[in-house]
Amino acid sequence: MLQKNCPKRYIIYSEKKGEDIVGNFGGNLQKIKNGKKTYGITPHIPGGFVTPNTLIKIAEVAKKYKGVLKITSGQRILITNLKEEDLPSIWNELGMEPAVKTQNSIKNVEICPANFCKRSKYPTIGLGMKISNDFHGMELPCRTKIAVVGCRNACTSAYSKDIGVIVDMDGKFFITVGGSAGFNPRNADILVKNLSENEAYLLVKIVLEYYNENAQMGEKLGHFIDRITIDKFRNDIIKEKNSKEEKNDN
Repeated sequence: MLQKNCPKRYIIYSEKKGEDIVGNFGGNLQKIKNGKKTYGITPHIPGGFVTPNTLIKIAEVAKKYKGVLKITSGQRILITNLKEEDLPSIWNELGMEPAVKTQNSIKNVEICPANFCKRSKYPTIGLGMKISNDFHGMELPCRTKIAVVGCRNACTSAYSKDIGVIVDMDGKFFITVGGSAGFNPRNADILVKNLSENEAYLLVKIVLEYYNENAQMGEKLGHFIDRITIDKFRNDIIKEKNSKEEKNDN
């Protein structure tokens, strides 16, 4: 049961499935030991960039409620070992949003520290934050991860993400699609090369819209691409890109 005094924005609820899909109050059930349940929460930290004050606040709240902190592979901080009855107070004291609001959505946009890195070919933090701000939490047929990186070293394991936005040696962008490092690993396909920053953003938007409109529910992007073939996927995406650019020119 969802408690009535729980702040509405922290209740993660699916109208379609009629169930609480990731736990009450934005918490995941982590473990049951001797009949006692403990929960974990993951506040949203865009791109993994966090201010010292926010980091201190997270630590203080975790300490108060005897939480355990874990830095995740998704550039977030998990607070685990929490009691269910404490979750509403913890969210209120943090003043942050949950990182994952529905399971079948864009769960995270991982961003490398390109603007501060000597290997970077382009300062991509701004683009990464724009993609995160515009698309994080967007509901899709299946869970989706995006990476935005400033060079071909592809920190954040960009080639294993559903969508990778990568800068080539010449400072131009290219987009990869369909990567996965999960239960069914899949190498990403290179979709389009030689893009500007604006074109890269547009391609991400088009890919998400096309995937949302044409994939089956529960179908990962890579599996969708395998079903329709990468050639059809690429042709349809490029056709839509050209159409949108022509409209913008007119």
